[in-house]
Amino acid sequence: MKVTIIAVGKIKEKFYREAVAEYARRLSRYCRFQIIEVEDERTPDGAGEGVRERILEKEAGRILRHVHEDAYVISLEIRGKQMDSPAFADKLEKLTTYGRSNIQFIIGGSLGLHESVSRRADESLSFSPMTFPHQLMRVILAEQIYRGCRMIHGEPYHK
Repeated sequence: MKVTIIAVGKIKEKFYREAVAEYARRLSRYCRFQIIEVEDERTPDGAGEGVRERILEKEAGRILRHVHEDAYVISLEIRGKQMDSPAFADKLEKLTTYGRSNIQFIIGGSLGLHESVSRRADESLSFSPMTFPHQLMRVILAEQIYRGCRMIHGEPYHK
C-alpha cells in the first residue's frame, strides 16, 4: 500500500514536524508513506471573493499535478463524511483488498480546497465540524492512518 498526503503549505512549527516524522517512521512498517507539500498562496487581509477564488485555483493546480490517475483520492473537508477509527481502518483495508493500493489524501490551505479538487476526490472525509489548523490535520491524519494500519494487522491500539 502506498499512502500519500498532499498538503498545501509547509509546517512551520517544529513540534508538528516532529510529530509527523514520528508517525511516518511508524508507518514505514506498514506502507510506503510520503507527504507532498505544495506552495500556498498568501491571502491578503480583506481579500474579496474573486481574489480568494484565484488563490484556490492556483493551489488546486499545484495539488492536482501530484494526484495520480490510478490513485484513490480522499479530500479532507468540513462537509465530508465522518467516521470512527474502526470504520476508517475498514475503509483502508477494503481499498487495498480491491486493488486500490495507491491512496492519496488532500489537505487544503487556510481557504480550504477549490471545487476542482473536491470533484477529483473519490470521497471527502471530515474529522469534525470544527476547523483545525492544516498543520495539525497532518498530524491527526498520519496518526489515524497509523492506527488504521495497526487495526488492519490485528495489533493492539489505544481505544
